[in-house]
Amino acid sequence: MARAGLTTERLVRAGAELADTAGFDQVTLSALARQFDVKVASLYSHLKNSQELRTRIALLALEEMADRVAAALAGRAGRDALAAFGNAYRDYAREHPGRYAAARLRLAPETAAASAGPRHARMTRAILRGYDLTEPDQTHAVRLLGSVFHGYVDLESTGGFSHSAPDSQESWDWTLDRLDVLLRNWAAP
Repeated sequence: MARAGLTTERLVRAGAELADTAGFDQVTLSALARQFDVKVASLYSHLKNSQELRTRIALLALEEMADRVAAALAGRAGRDALAAFGNAYRDYAREHPGRYAAARLRLAPETAAASAGPRHARMTRAILRGYDLTEPDQTHAVRLLGSVFHGYVDLESTGGFSHSAPDSQESWDWTLDRLDVLLRNWAAP
């Protein structure tokens, strides 16, 4: 019989909170069992194993980020949309570092296809329509933006920009400006 009050959703949310406070690599069924003061076996009626828990946290994070980005993009175009998109990811990573790490989890192809991942790609492509890119340049630009945004967030979160001037925010704004210029002046080599 399942422990009263324990649900899959509650466990996933608690796991997401644990990821944010202790790190995504610390999220296990054992850690959750300790948090709820139950035996690990009590959790098996809700989750198969720690990998399922981690996958569900990744799916939650992807959904939360997609919702945040969609709200930030509403009514914006061009550089404003680009900045809103990047800022939404960066802000999410700062507020939810463990969940952001979870969103990087490699998912099984069928799980990825049913996740908010494709929604992220569609929103990125929607931004790029304002820059009049065609294929395959649009795909290259999607990958470029993902690399820059995720790389910047990763370096910033590990303290990579904290020891020198200018400050990280100034470099972020500079990066967004240069990406906008690049996308507006995109030309095939």
